[in-house]
Amino acid sequence: MRYFSFSGYQLLRYFLVIVCMTACTILLSSCAATSLLPGAEQVQIVTKEPTDCQYLGEVIGEQGGAFTGAFTSNVNLEQGALNDMKNKAFKMGGTIIVLITTRSGQTGSVTPIGGGTLEQTNVLYVGTVYRCR
Repeated sequence: MRYFSFSGYQLLRYFLVIVCMTACTILLSSCAATSLLPGAEQVQIVTKEPTDCQYLGEVIGEQGGAFTGAFTSNVNLEQGALNDMKNKAFKMGGTIIVLITTRSGQTGSVTPIGGGTLEQTNVLYVGTVYRCR
Protein backbone atom coordinates (compact mmCIF):
# COMPACT_ATOMS: atom_id res chain seq x y z
CA MET A 1 0.00 0.00 0.00
CA ARG A 2 1.44 3.38 -1.04
CA TYR A 3 0.61 6.40 1.07
CA PHE A 4 2.26 8.99 -1.16
CA SER A 5 2.26 8.97 -4.90
CA PHE A 6 4.38 11.76 -6.36
CA SER A 7 5.51 12.13 -9.92
CA GLY A 8 9.02 13.47 -10.54
CA TYR A 9 7.64 16.92 -11.33
CA GLN A 10 5.49 17.02 -8.17
CA LEU A 11 8.41 15.92 -6.04
CA LEU A 12 10.60 18.67 -7.53
CA ARG A 13 7.90 21.30 -6.88
CA TYR A 14 7.51 20.08 -3.30
CA PHE A 15 11.28 20.23 -2.77
CA LEU A 16 11.51 23.78 -4.21
CA VAL A 17 8.65 24.98 -2.00
CA ILE A 18 10.41 23.61 1.09
CA VAL A 19 13.73 25.22 0.05
CA CYS A 20 12.05 28.59 -0.59
CA MET A 21 10.17 28.51 2.72
CA THR A 22 13.35 27.65 4.61
CA ALA A 23 15.30 30.43 2.87
CA CYS A 24 12.59 32.99 3.62
CA THR A 25 12.47 31.95 7.28
CA ILE A 26 16.24 32.28 7.63
CA LEU A 27 16.28 35.60 5.80
CA LEU A 28 13.45 37.12 7.84
CA SER A 29 14.89 35.95 11.15
CA SER A 30 18.30 37.38 10.26
CA CYS A 31 16.77 40.85 9.85
CA ALA A 32 15.78 41.11 13.51
CA ALA A 33 18.00 42.53 16.21
CA THR A 34 19.63 40.07 18.61
CA SER A 35 17.30 39.80 21.60
CA LEU A 36 18.37 40.37 25.21
CA LEU A 37 18.74 37.47 27.58
CA PRO A 38 16.58 37.68 30.71
CA GLY A 39 18.55 39.80 33.19
CA ALA A 40 20.84 41.37 30.57
CA GLU A 41 18.67 44.49 30.47
CA GLN A 42 20.19 45.40 33.87
CA VAL A 43 23.67 45.81 32.31
CA GLN A 44 24.47 49.50 31.84
CA ILE A 45 26.61 50.98 29.08
CA VAL A 46 28.66 54.02 30.08
CA THR A 47 31.55 56.05 28.66
CA LYS A 48 33.55 56.71 31.87
CA GLU A 49 35.48 54.22 34.00
CA PRO A 50 33.56 53.26 37.14
CA THR A 51 35.13 53.38 40.60
CA ASP A 52 35.20 50.55 43.13
CA CYS A 53 34.36 47.91 40.52
CA GLN A 54 36.02 44.66 39.54
CA TYR A 55 37.38 44.45 35.98
CA LEU A 56 36.18 41.29 34.22
CA GLY A 57 37.51 41.65 30.67
CA GLU A 58 36.62 42.93 27.23
CA VAL A 59 33.52 42.21 25.24
CA ILE A 60 32.61 42.61 21.57
CA GLY A 61 29.02 43.03 20.44
CA GLU A 62 28.19 42.62 16.77
CA GLN A 63 25.25 42.38 14.42
CA GLY A 64 25.03 41.95 10.65
CA GLY A 65 27.43 40.70 8.04
CA ALA A 66 28.03 40.77 4.33
CA PHE A 67 24.84 38.81 3.57
CA THR A 68 22.33 39.46 6.37
CA GLY A 69 23.40 43.03 7.07
CA ALA A 70 22.10 44.21 3.73
CA PHE A 71 18.59 43.07 4.72
CA THR A 72 18.68 44.46 8.26
CA SER A 73 17.72 48.03 9.15
CA ASN A 74 20.39 50.29 10.64
CA VAL A 75 18.38 50.51 13.86
CA ASN A 76 18.28 46.71 14.17
CA LEU A 77 22.01 46.47 13.39
CA GLU A 78 22.85 48.95 16.16
CA GLN A 79 20.36 47.58 18.70
CA GLY A 80 21.41 44.01 17.95
CA ALA A 81 25.08 44.84 18.52
CA LEU A 82 24.27 46.56 21.83
CA ASN A 83 22.12 43.61 22.92
CA ASP A 84 24.87 41.15 21.92
CA MET A 85 27.38 43.10 24.01
CA LYS A 86 25.03 43.23 27.02
CA ASN A 87 24.31 39.48 26.73
CA LYS A 88 28.02 38.65 26.73
CA ALA A 89 28.72 40.97 29.67
CA PHE A 90 25.80 39.45 31.59
CA LYS A 91 27.17 35.95 31.04
CA MET A 92 30.52 37.16 32.43
CA GLY A 93 28.73 38.45 35.55
CA GLY A 94 29.16 42.10 34.61
CA THR A 95 26.91 45.00 35.50
CA ILE A 96 28.68 47.84 33.65
CA ILE A 97 30.18 48.10 30.17
CA VAL A 98 32.50 50.98 29.40
CA LEU A 99 32.17 51.61 25.67
CA ILE A 100 35.62 51.80 24.05
CA THR A 101 34.89 51.97 20.33
CA THR A 102 32.20 51.55 17.70
CA ARG A 103 32.59 50.48 14.11
CA SER A 104 30.23 50.04 11.23
CA GLY A 105 30.92 48.34 7.94
CA GLN A 106 29.48 49.38 4.65
CA THR A 107 29.24 47.68 1.30
CA GLY A 108 28.11 49.04 -2.00
CA SER A 109 28.58 49.20 -5.71
CA VAL A 110 29.81 51.87 -8.07
CA THR A 111 28.74 52.33 -11.67
CA PRO A 112 31.07 53.55 -14.44
CA ILE A 113 29.28 56.92 -14.58
CA GLY A 114 29.88 57.64 -10.88
CA GLY A 115 26.61 56.45 -9.38
CA GLY A 116 26.03 53.56 -7.04
CA THR A 117 24.76 52.54 -3.66
CA LEU A 118 26.29 52.27 -0.22
CA GLU A 119 24.62 50.65 2.77
CA GLN A 120 25.56 49.77 6.32
CA THR A 121 25.94 46.02 6.69
CA ASN A 122 27.34 45.46 10.16
CA VAL A 123 27.91 47.17 13.50
CA LEU A 124 30.54 46.27 16.09
CA TYR A 125 30.95 47.65 19.62
CA VAL A 126 33.92 47.00 21.90
CA GLY A 127 33.82 47.61 25.63
CA THR A 128 35.31 46.65 28.99
CA VAL A 129 33.16 44.81 31.48
CA TYR A 130 33.02 45.51 35.22
CA ARG A 131 31.12 44.06 38.15
CA CYS A 132 29.96 46.81 40.46
CA ARG A 133 28.03 46.55 43.71
